[in-house]
Amino acid sequence: MSESSVKNLEVAVIGDNELVSALRLAGIRRTRVIPDDRTAADEIRTSLQEYMSDPDVGVVVLLEEFADLAGSLVLQYRQSKSVLPVIVEVPSKRGTKHPDVVGYYKQFSRGFLGFDIEI
Repeated sequence: MSESSVKNLEVAVIGDNELVSALRLAGIRRTRVIPDDRTAADEIRTSLQEYMSDPDVGVVVLLEEFADLAGSLVLQYRQSKSVLPVIVEVPSKRGTKHPDVVGYYKQFSRGFLGFDIEI
């Protein structure tokens, strides 16, 4: 594979102020802070659609609770034949909905990559 055929894809984040601030410090530039109000679900869906249709985005980091608010849109993207971008749900400061976090991410990587990743 030649260097010219390799494309550097970006990470985008849709989250609360704490998650977005932390990942901005890590160098992620494509971020969207969603305020905790009545329009949150609409803003999450709009942001997700924007990032999912952007050819420069390879990974979308999304808070678990925001994935729940986006509802069927996240499921629709996951069931599509498109490989990229990948939606990765992360827990909020209030914790996770998955009782076995290691098992969840192991299953996620197996489903996406076809093999297990253990850290």
